[in-house]
Amino acid sequence: MVTELDITRREAIDAYHVIGEAPAPDLQGIVRLAATVCGVDTAVINIIDDRSQHQIAAVGFEPAVCSREDSMCAAVIARPGRVVVPDARLDERFAANPFVTGEIAHVRFYASSPLITPAGVAIGTLCVFNDSVGDLEEQSREALDLLAHQVVDLLELRRISRELGESNDQLSRFAGQISHDLRNPLTALTGFLELAIDSPDMDNAPEAARVLARAESAADRMNAMISDILSYARVGGASPQRKRVDLDAVMHAVVEDLDATISASAADIAQDIDVAPVGDPTLLRAVLQNVVANALKFTTAVGRVPQVRVEAHAVHNGWRITVDDNGPGVPPADRDRVFALMERGHSDAEGLGIGLSTCRRVVEAHGGRIGLDDSPLGGARVWILLPDPTVATAS
Repeated sequence: MVTELDITRREAIDAYHVIGEAPAPDLQGIVRLAATVCGVDTAVINIIDDRSQHQIAAVGFEPAVCSREDSMCAAVIARPGRVVVPDARLDERFAANPFVTGEIAHVRFYASSPLITPAGVAIGTLCVFNDSVGDLEEQSREALDLLAHQVVDLLELRRISRELGESNDQLSRFAGQISHDLRNPLTALTGFLELAIDSPDMDNAPEAARVLARAESAADRMNAMISDILSYARVGGASPQRKRVDLDAVMHAVVEDLDATISASAADIAQDIDVAPVGDPTLLRAVLQNVVANALKFTTAVGRVPQVRVEAHAVHNGWRITVDDNGPGVPPADRDRVFALMERGHSDAEGLGIGLSTCRRVVEAHGGRIGLDDSPLGGARVWILLPDPTVATAS
């Protein structure tokens, strides 16, 4: 009869994808070390589900599969803990087991430590045994427990790496679909703008022609950003470009893109930028645009005319960028929380709360840090520290 615990154990085992796979070198290394530390010739990592015992790595014999009823380790996994048996023939749990009686093997000395997942589910054992009577010193017993923990750590690491890979694949597919969906209306918009700009009526409306030209320029920049962000997503977002970034030009483009919001709020935007940090221009621009847009949004939400000052200068082994505003600010207790996904603080301004979380991910992908402080303008200061990778490489 399959119990609820058996189902839970099977689900935990399935998450590790080890059944039916060739023995992994890192797990093989652990069983060799276990055999050496315990002074035996044979050691094995057993994964035990509701039907079978799967030997996923072994030394001293070829790993195989046996029924759960024949497994020595299955007899102790119900009450997980270290087990040391000098002579299995004298232990009622093992005396009639085919691994002891000679039907399968002639095990005498047996010791095992359970493999327990972070969720507390026992999925198997790290087991050492011999065909002669023996025992373990306390130091070797503790080492067996430690190696069992290492087995679970390795399985967890492989699981997380696989899930991250699957997540990146999904992100790539999602980004591809979104870029396609965005490009269709963007292409149509660009076409209409071109028709309007080429219209003879524009000769008599220079102001309208100027506005249309700016709109076309913004559409071209959006198209370039879609392409760059899609490329970033396709490589998993792990390696931003490393090139000199004309931060002053990037900031001018940000102001251009936010022109409607700036005009509507009568905001005063000032910048003092005389550095060219190393980084990904598209991603750093997305960070600056997000931070400046937040400053405008939250300052306007409390009924003030926004004042935003963007500064950047060189510091030891890198660069520091600050964006100050005269908005409501962020209380010290909330300054870390607002960088979490879907967190927004206490303002009534609209938004999903994903901007600062994305900014943090981008900055950290550059090896940098981002945080919040009080601003001399009376509101919030967002500060960004970017390292100089050439200095890090040289050191």
